[in-house]
Amino acid sequence: MSILLNILTAVLILISLFLILVVLAQKAKTDGGVGGALGGGMTEATFGADTSNVLSKATINAAIAFFVLSFVLYLGHIYVRKHAIATGDALPSIAAPAGRPAIPAPVVPKKP
Repeated sequence: MSILLNILTAVLILISLFLILVVLAQKAKTDGGVGGALGGGMTEATFGADTSNVLSKATINAAIAFFVLSFVLYLGHIYVRKHAIATGDALPSIAAPAGRPAIPAPVVPKKP
């Protein structure tokens, strides 16, 4: 199960990076901003005149995949934790005192 969670975590990182790049590559509605600086015109040459539609669909699909995969990883970690406690593979809990023990003040002899 741990190997599967590691693979899904790597996929989540890749989806996150893809989502960031797709959002940054989109043109703003005012035709300015970061989208033009990061190749907004190049995406039109690549995907054609309907670029905004393609990038919007890619953003929606990547966002859905991101949230679904995040939830699956959350449930996977809960599953691993419950089964680790049930089988005794979890780290033992150690009882510790709430505070430090009081240190007695040093006795200073009085001068006569």
